[in-house]
Amino acid sequence: QVQMVESGGGLVQAGGSLRLSCVASGRTFSGYTMGWFRQAPGKEREFVACIGWTSGTTYYADSVKGRFTISRDNAKNTMYLQMNSLKPDDTAVYYCAAARSWSSRPNWYDYWGQGTQVTVSS
Repeated sequence: QVQMVESGGGLVQAGGSLRLSCVASGRTFSGYTMGWFRQAPGKEREFVACIGWTSGTTYYADSVKGRFTISRDNAKNTMYLQMNSLKPDDTAVYYCAAARSWSSRPNWYDYWGQGTQVTVSS
């Protein structure tokens, strides 16, 4: 059974930093794309960043480019999202997910975590 568990969310002031972690288990993720998404109240779930589990190739939404960094540690089956220069608009529930193909579209992702809340105060 595949499980994806996020951690690291919290409350931070604007300009601060947080690092999210996602531990994936239950299968081999070789060749998968691992992604971070977020959903703010009243808004659709949106793409944040993704990384090739094997290749390490990364891709970012324009809204976070230059501020967020996605990475993974294959040995620990863990993916990270380092978030710097946080803004109030970054406030959302952040989800990690896994897809069999390279994509930034949420409906392409097969496995999802339960989410972790990130709140950025002004």
